[in-house]
Amino acid sequence: MATPARTQRVRTVVEPVVMAAGLVLEDLQMSPAGPRTVVRVTIDLEDDAVGGLDLDTLAGVARQISAALDADSPVAGEYTLEVSTPGTGRPLTEVRHFRRARTRLVRLTLQGGAGVLGRLVDVVGDCLNLSTLTLSPVDAATGRAVVGDPIHIPLADVASATVEVELTRAPTGDDEDEDEES
Repeated sequence: MATPARTQRVRTVVEPVVMAAGLVLEDLQMSPAGPRTVVRVTIDLEDDAVGGLDLDTLAGVARQISAALDADSPVAGEYTLEVSTPGTGRPLTEVRHFRRARTRLVRLTLQGGAGVLGRLVDVVGDCLNLSTLTLSPVDAATGRAVVGDPIHIPLADVASATVEVELTRAPTGDDEDEDEES
């Protein structure tokens, strides 16, 4: 089993590589798998970036991490390296997670149990207790924007939050007009 000290040694090798690529080390875990150790590295774009991490960048950083681990040898014995992004299934628990989810459809459960679905427009503030989310209202059945005032929710009022997977992004009213003109 990987001790906290061993995990920290691996983190000390991995984190500078990730940071040099302009990315954030979201998580690092080590676990035994028979005679090997599995090193799971989760990386993400910086807080203010919108969109996802492309596969070419992910693969390039994975190669750089592997080379750094091979050169420094902080993992005892053989290891398997897995490098990935957090994905849409992760719960949104930190201000940076909410910032990264801007423009996405999010489902919130508030402290009182009420549910809110909306497109995350903005996050104002830097800590969980003082930040406010701004969402555009959407139709729960279609995910399409609806006319209405933005919804402002203190992040402290959010019990849980996730990004809703959208197989096809609902067009905005402007997109529909453009399609008709084509």
